[in-house]
Amino acid sequence: MLLFILGPARAQTTSPSKTKGIDFNRDIRPILSDNCFTCHGPNEADRMANLRLDIKEGGAFDQREGYRVIVPGSSAESRLNQKISAKDEAERMPPSYSGRILTPKQIELIREWIDQGARWEIHWAFATPKRPPVPEVKNQRWPRNDIDRFVLARLEREGLKPAHEADKATLLRRVTLDLTGLPPTPAEVKAFLADQSPGAYEKVVDRLLASPHYGERLAMQWLDLARYADTHGYHIDSQRDMWRWRDWVIQAFNRNMRFDEFTLEQLAGDLLPNATQEQKLATAFDRNHMINYEGGAIPEEYHNEYVVDRLDTTATVWMGTTLACARCHDHKYDPFRQRDFYRFYAFFNSVPEKGLDGQQGNAAPVMQLPSAEQQNQLDDLKKKIADVEEAMPEKEIASLQAEWEKTALTTIPSDTRDGLVAHFEFEKDLADTSGRNLPAKVLRGGVTYGYGAVGKAAEFSGEADVQLGEADSFNPSAPFSLEEISAQTVALAQQVRRTKGRRR
Repeated sequence: MLLFILGPARAQTTSPSKTKGIDFNRDIRPILSDNCFTCHGPNEADRMANLRLDIKEGGAFDQREGYRVIVPGSSAESRLNQKISAKDEAERMPPSYSGRILTPKQIELIREWIDQGARWEIHWAFATPKRPPVPEVKNQRWPRNDIDRFVLARLEREGLKPAHEADKATLLRRVTLDLTGLPPTPAEVKAFLADQSPGAYEKVVDRLLASPHYGERLAMQWLDLARYADTHGYHIDSQRDMWRWRDWVIQAFNRNMRFDEFTLEQLAGDLLPNATQEQKLATAFDRNHMINYEGGAIPEEYHNEYVVDRLDTTATVWMGTTLACARCHDHKYDPFRQRDFYRFYAFFNSVPEKGLDGQQGNAAPVMQLPSAEQQNQLDDLKKKIADVEEAMPEKEIASLQAEWEKTALTTIPSDTRDGLVAHFEFEKDLADTSGRNLPAKVLRGGVTYGYGAVGKAAEFSGEADVQLGEADSFNPSAPFSLEEISAQTVALAQQVRRTKGRRR
């Protein structure tokens, strides 16, 4: 797939022939846009005389008080032509204070366009593409296809001649780099040079199109458009795994997937009836945006930013235009209103996600994508679990669980202090209750105490620096261990001791 980004056509330096006709988008719109739209365009705040020249209905062709700005077929009756060609500088448009001046050729072009019927066209970006007629060329022997004729027609118009055909090695290098992004191997060059058959080049093209590297080459452009990344992008920039979607794109190109299917599955694959795992995976296109987990960030704000990112990306990639302006106001230069922006916004505002997520791994919601082998293992485990649950009498579960709990309580290891270097309880002070060390010393910052899950708890701020007596002086070459006992573990151990005491 090739994506072409075309700029707006500019006015010609010479008037087109009347027999050929003047093209509004190519010849007239650029003149009006550059010279008239500032005062008579879409910006309501700057509009003069309540006149719009950027639209047909409700604008340039409307009947006004005693006159019409444009009368198709009659430049003499058209106020537009009268104003731009006025001899009196005070009457002429654009006004002198604007700093804009129409050239005599531009004035003549507008006059001819009106006399030819003032055919209006919507902006070229929103017009349905039409296949143009294949141009006639003088050198009938050079073109091999219709594309060649367009190239040659322009060369002949500029008084140029086509370059000589490149040698076979150069042709092979060009097509191989273009279709796979890789240079040809020495063996491939040798084989192509040795192949003297008429279809040698075509065979090379077929071989390259069948290469898995072809999909990788074309996917590069699409991954850029989709803002693909394997990290979340903000300053923490933690890892996420999106490579399975990347592989889906590569495989789609390699199997020459239809573009309408390619579009549908990436935007709404999960909404298709009986959607497959691969169709759901395709919608990861909309999950490639940056995801934040910065301290102090507001979850609701970034949830909103994710939705806006999907909206903007979808509009830019598939519609070839931006909607960002309509986030705050009606678009001034494209036919989009603020209402359109938020109607589009609503389509993407249904993902059950958190504004701050992705500190570790992918942000929710996620889906499992096991390989075929892993899926077989999962299916086998699920079957074994179902068989055990089916074989287990429901009325015996309670007694079995009670028996297991007795076993679990008696197998928890008893408290041992063998090899203990220090024991800081952090209940109300920094004392070492093992008696082996002096109390810990606060070197910087402070330690506060509050209620914990069990008893008191010490809270260490990120700026606190505490020296734990001699307990933190270890020989790095000797084995040692450091354990943090959670409140839940302490509570369970206390419960075990009480249970044992009652049994004795």
